[in-house]
This record gives sequence, C-alpha cells and structure tokens, in this order.
Amino acid sequence: MDVQQQIKETVTNNPVVLYMKGTAQFPQCGFSSRAVQILKACGVKDFVTVNVLADEGIRQGIKDYANWPTIPQLYIRGEFIGGSDIMTEMYQAGELQQKLAGLTEAV
Repeated sequence: MDVQQQIKETVTNNPVVLYMKGTAQFPQCGFSSRAVQILKACGVKDFVTVNVLADEGIRQGIKDYANWPTIPQLYIRGEFIGGSDIMTEMYQAGELQQKLAGLTEAV
C-alpha cells in the first residue's frame, strides 16, 4: 500500500487523527504538544496519533496529502482541520468543540 492510501485509510477509519511529532505521551515539539493539550481540553479521550518522526515517508506524505506544509495536522471524521494555530483559534472560538461533538467519549 502506498503512503497516500495508508494516510487516507487512517484518517477515514478513525474519528480523530493527529499527525504529530512524537506521541501524545511524549510530544517532540511545542506545536504538537499544544495540539494534544487542545484535544484533551475538548474532552477527547480516544484519538489516534501518528508520529511522523518514525517514518519519513509519512512525514512528507501527510504534507502532500493535505497540501499543508507543517505538522501537526488534525483530521476529524476524515476532514482536514489544520495545524496547532488553527486548532487554537477554533478552540478559543468554540468551533473545535462543536466539530468534536459526539466524539468526546471513548469510541
């Protein structure tokens, strides 16, 4: 399976996916750490993280997939949302909580 197909399957088969540097337990950059904190602040208990540092193909592939140059990248129900800056703005406006409605319990 090629990288683009692998990414598509990951984001469509999981309600909340965060492509990040590191893991939720041990983020490897401040932006990834902030993204995890925002998801937890929204009450999301169960989300998939993909450590782009573990696979160079995924690291470049996710940038191509979303046509977005930076990591982290958040996907909700298969839809690309954005990086930590967009997540922060949406969280502060209450929009991210609305998008995550119904996904805050373990799925």
